[in-house]
Amino acid sequence: MSVFISQGHLSECPFVNADHEEVKKKKGTSIVICGYPLSIFFIVVNEFCERFSYYGMRAVLVLYFKYFLRWDDDLATSIYHAFVALCYLTPILGAIVADSWLGKFKTIIYLSIVYALGQVVMAISAIHDLTDYDWNGTPDNMTLHVALSMVGLVLIALGTGGIKPCVAAFGGDQFQDHQERQRSTFFSVFYLCINAGSLLSTIITPILRAQECGIHTQQKCYSLAFGVPAALMVVALVVFIAGSGMYHKAEPQGNILLDVCKCIGFAIKNRFRHRGKEFPKRTHWMDWADEKYEKLLIAQIKMVLKVLFLYIPLPMFWTLFDQKGSRWTFQATTMDGNFGLLVLQPDQMQTVNPILILTLVPIMDICLSLKIMNTGHRYDYFTFDEDFVIVSVDNTSISQNLTLAKGKRQSVILPSNNTQEWPMTEDLTAKPEQGANAIRFVSGIYPLNISTGGLDFGITDGSLYSNYSLLTYGSTVFTIESGGESCKYSREFGFGSSYTLIIPSSFTFGPDCAASIGVAEDIKPNSVHMALQIPQYFLITAGEVVFSVTGLEFSYSQAPSNMKAVLQAGWLFTVAIGNFIVLIVAELAQIPEQWAEYVLFASLLVAVCVIFSIMAHFYTYMDPAEIEAQFRKKDDDHEVRAEKKERKDSRRSQRSSLEMTEGTGSDPKENRM
Repeated sequence: MSVFISQGHLSECPFVNADHEEVKKKKGTSIVICGYPLSIFFIVVNEFCERFSYYGMRAVLVLYFKYFLRWDDDLATSIYHAFVALCYLTPILGAIVADSWLGKFKTIIYLSIVYALGQVVMAISAIHDLTDYDWNGTPDNMTLHVALSMVGLVLIALGTGGIKPCVAAFGGDQFQDHQERQRSTFFSVFYLCINAGSLLSTIITPILRAQECGIHTQQKCYSLAFGVPAALMVVALVVFIAGSGMYHKAEPQGNILLDVCKCIGFAIKNRFRHRGKEFPKRTHWMDWADEKYEKLLIAQIKMVLKVLFLYIPLPMFWTLFDQKGSRWTFQATTMDGNFGLLVLQPDQMQTVNPILILTLVPIMDICLSLKIMNTGHRYDYFTFDEDFVIVSVDNTSISQNLTLAKGKRQSVILPSNNTQEWPMTEDLTAKPEQGANAIRFVSGIYPLNISTGGLDFGITDGSLYSNYSLLTYGSTVFTIESGGESCKYSREFGFGSSYTLIIPSSFTFGPDCAASIGVAEDIKPNSVHMALQIPQYFLITAGEVVFSVTGLEFSYSQAPSNMKAVLQAGWLFTVAIGNFIVLIVAELAQIPEQWAEYVLFASLLVAVCVIFSIMAHFYTYMDPAEIEAQFRKKDDDHEVRAEKKERKDSRRSQRSSLEMTEGTGSDPKENRM
């Protein structure tokens, strides 16, 4: 995602009065206001809504895979990057359809419909009540949800990728040749809308996802997080259609990419046919196509192939860059998102990228353990190698034989009456999902009713645990009730913690009732702050700005006049390959430690940088315009020589015919008769 900003200003536009003195007709029924065709307004709004739809859906996608579809991190990462790769492969298909068959306008309309349907299907797939037959908050037919989501993603990839090469070019078609300055300003505003849509959507949709919704049970509202982007895509389609009567709609002229592929295919096939030693070698393997294709086209393809060769190492950059939406988001779920006045959701950290773009461009093993506590004191976890331990109480003859479960964390309560049974329960061994806090109570006295907000911990019998309940970040007030008496207990929670709140046997209701409640920290809250991700976002975004803008500028300067789209397709293809690399590593490498995977990718990129530096050192800059001019001059000279020869042959033929006529002695006038 890149933004290009020019110095054009719309503020210089004069006031347009009622008699339309400044309004002129342009290309059919499209009107021009202040030098700008009114039709571009619909195109710019369409692009903003479409980018909001795409990036909003994509921001929460990997968390949807993990927490709704219940996939593990590797599978969620793989499917996420497969989807992104498909989104960058389909632009090639969209360009071919637009240039060779339907034209840009119809291609945008038809594929936008496919796009909107895909977003709607994604929103439906995230409705947990759809198959939650027992009303427990978990879908009972996960296969249906997976199938719907995969269909939705394929439709979205076809839609967003198919219209990607069409919308900007269609906007450029609305300008006449003398409107270069206005066209430049349009593209600046166009790319600004891309980043604005990305920024707003990655702020808003994670907030919507964090809400709870449902008919029978309240769960994270992924359906709303997908539904709003679906609505924006419908708006984008409606807005684009609304401007239909104002557009200049160029007829399809054929796709140069197809011609390039055919020429390359013929050269390879012809070279294979003439692979014997008896056939003379040619300077370049593409020269084997000159028996069928023009020398100018072959020369242009040679220039393109020279640049595409430099593209070979580039996918590794996108391998790292696009992990913002997968691995980095998972990393953020284990971090503290409290920024004081602002609390960020893990998927909102992706907003750092468009913010930095808008800022930078203008200027440049589970172990065996046991925790023992009583209702008046708390002890830490102890680790045992044995499966069976004997626990004794000091200064007494009381002891208990405890059987431990391998690979588990367990807690045992020493009741106030040591002759009673010692209850044992399993504790959490991993942090709660999505930064939530797992809270439970244990009471050393009579049964109690404990609740907070709409959450009821139930009645805890003496010396028995309640189940874990998940609470979000912030201050929580618990109400403890029994026999008409109540006690308020408040506590501040961070992200990703687990606590056991202990009500001791000495607990009594009264003004200071909360002071006697003890706290056992089962799992520490996230202590690493999300702000520590900002440096990595800064570095990867700075790399994107330098890499993308410079790379696209270089590609444009080195591409023949009619091959810009071919190199653009090649550039997008490197993005797709980069995402496929992530998929392969996540699924096949199965690296157990995430830090090791980060080191692997970073090391590969360093190696690629060295290789690319060597390749760039030996690269020779070209002047495509000069090379094309030379071939055109040769063609012109050839045509001139051919024309002279034709005229000379014609005169010679006429003289020969005249001599034959004179030789027969006939009168030309008689022949005309």
